[in-house]
Amino acid sequence: MEKKRVVITGLGVVSPVGNTVADFWDNIVAGKSGAGPITYFDTEHFDTKFACEVKNFDPLNYMDRKLSSRVDPFTQFALAASQMAFKDSGLDMTKVDPYRVGVVYGSGIGGMWTYDKEQRKLYDKNGNPDRISPFFIPMLIADIAAGRISMMFGLKGPNYATISACTTSAHSIADSVMLIQRGNADVMVTGGSEAVICPMGVGGFNAMKALSTRNDAPEKASRPFEKNRDGFVMGEGGATLILEELEFAKARGAKIYAEIAGIGMTADAHHITEPAPEGEGVAEAMRIAIKDADMTPNDIDCVNAHGTSTYYNDKNETAAIKSVFGKHAYDIPVHSIKSMLGHLLGAAGAVESIASVLTINKGIVPPTINYETPDEGLDLNYVPNRAIKKEINTVMCDNSGFGGHNTALVFKKYTE
Repeated sequence: MEKKRVVITGLGVVSPVGNTVADFWDNIVAGKSGAGPITYFDTEHFDTKFACEVKNFDPLNYMDRKLSSRVDPFTQFALAASQMAFKDSGLDMTKVDPYRVGVVYGSGIGGMWTYDKEQRKLYDKNGNPDRISPFFIPMLIADIAAGRISMMFGLKGPNYATISACTTSAHSIADSVMLIQRGNADVMVTGGSEAVICPMGVGGFNAMKALSTRNDAPEKASRPFEKNRDGFVMGEGGATLILEELEFAKARGAKIYAEIAGIGMTADAHHITEPAPEGEGVAEAMRIAIKDADMTPNDIDCVNAHGTSTYYNDKNETAAIKSVFGKHAYDIPVHSIKSMLGHLLGAAGAVESIASVLTINKGIVPPTINYETPDEGLDLNYVPNRAIKKEINTVMCDNSGFGGHNTALVFKKYTE
């Protein structure tokens, strides 16, 4: 049986470099960094004192004060991005069976800000729990964003969250594609959000020695694939894509941004945080996605890389790309927008998917900024410091996460 085609009809984003799709795109093309000193809490005792915070975000533009007070920031970001994507898609729920519209939406960690604040109440009361909010658990759990999205729009189809660290929202997208292809839904709202720039979040990643400590120049800290990289930069935000079965989208006259042609998923089965040697696991995910798209490696025009600015990821991801693409790896741009956004953790796959779709639409590949000194063996075209104009028909977007999770998504220009 012929596989159903899945297309993208709506986009929405809240990010450290812009809270609309237009602002987000303009700023990553311009190479603007979203990094700066942390403003949310006192960083005096922290090794890392900067992050890529979302700026000028007012949740009351997207929800009333009552709802805003009862959801964690990660859910606020999810609801805002989903409203933008829904509006962008032009989907009219009065003309759609609500049981045919679902939500798969993820967060790598969930309501860490809520946990941070509520546990402080326990300590302040010498262990007395009488001040813990009755909304603590519903604000904390990572699936609540998917639930809240369904409530906001009246969506009664498949509904759940994915949690797989930094591959979370890429898994959300992959699951949504499969649900449409097997006939469980006509439309899926999908993506991810994250908000962990809080004392426990920054402190926890500092304890792992995972974060950059380039406190003297935050905007220069995220430098994927560059010799002097010293860890990732924490980011936050949310990104939503509206996916539709092609014939359904055409029947309602939807504009189509791009098609999701292939998905690939693997596990390293190697280490809780370190990638498999030579990027073996993510390389196989790429091969699976290319095969699923009925393509060859030479059909891929661009790689939107995971590119975290950590020693092991960038080294092993480069090796994976070389193993999959061979000589073609040197012919295609391989870029990382984490150089500007920081690492959005569970939201990374979704925000990078939006960038991939826009790369196809605009014919522009955003740069990898802060690329100054090449590292031995990392010798691909990382689109250093300046965007390039280039006709792009296909983009592979790959992600990897703690626990050994790997994903690869192939986006292609929509044609009849």
